[in-house]
Amino acid sequence: MKEIVGRFAPSPSGRMHLGNIYTAVLSWLSVKSRGGRWILRIEDLDPQRSKMEFARQIEDDLHWLGLDWDEGGIDGMGVRGPYLQSLRHDLYEEALRKLKDTGLCYPCTCTRADILATQAPHESDGRVVYMGTCRPRLLPSPYKEKAGAAVRLAVPDETISFVDRIKGAQSVDLHRHCGDFIVRRGDGAWSYQLAVVVDDAMMGVTEVLRGDDLLLSAAQQIYLYRLLGYESPEFAHVPLVCNEAGIRLSKRDKSLSMEYLRAHHTPEEILGMAARRAGLIPAEAPVSLSELLECTLRKIRSK
Repeated sequence: MKEIVGRFAPSPSGRMHLGNIYTAVLSWLSVKSRGGRWILRIEDLDPQRSKMEFARQIEDDLHWLGLDWDEGGIDGMGVRGPYLQSLRHDLYEEALRKLKDTGLCYPCTCTRADILATQAPHESDGRVVYMGTCRPRLLPSPYKEKAGAAVRLAVPDETISFVDRIKGAQSVDLHRHCGDFIVRRGDGAWSYQLAVVVDDAMMGVTEVLRGDDLLLSAAQQIYLYRLLGYESPEFAHVPLVCNEAGIRLSKRDKSLSMEYLRAHHTPEEILGMAARRAGLIPAEAPVSLSELLECTLRKIRSK
């Protein structure tokens, strides 16, 4: 039987909040209830926002809650490292070379302002579908380098179908809902889509559990897995945690940040907050990680 491998991949751009903990707990339980391995990967692609002090704080918060990982982290425990994306440049470079060899990549000099001038965002997350202004008339075609240009990947007029463990059957029209997307920005920074596919594939990740704001990204990533010759993991997209105003949590919500929560609550109380929002317990109450794991195991055995 194939080993279950999950991961938690936070961005070190600030202190974690309850929504991050909620996702981490669900991912940890999903993996541990089936005897799997849990990886901590630090997604510090953005050099301007990522700080090592936040990465260390993430590790400290996870340890404090009892959410220990089997592989990864800052110290790179494991054989599939490094586990900081900022140290994986060569791996992304090789993947980009493979994509360029398909003849489906092209340089793009359009700015977000250029794209917004032609259309309005029509996805709930503000996503704008690129209309193909810089796309060559004939594809596939050899990649022509252009200084300062982003690298875009052309997508076919094709529907990507997959079954999400939470959301069920999904069908995404790549051309209409996603459009040609960037795999490397004009400033040289790697795109999330490319980096996460390379990392998950090379780290042996078999399931990706994350917020449902990234549901549409799964189709783009499945397309990338195919082009790079990797096997796609299973996806599970969970509802986002919202504040009292019904707005998704961000690192600006100080009352539900780990800084505030650790100052006013025990680990068991915070786990109870996350577990109640996930429907693992009927009412908010302190609960240990071992109790949540046993609860999850009982649900699995009862199926």
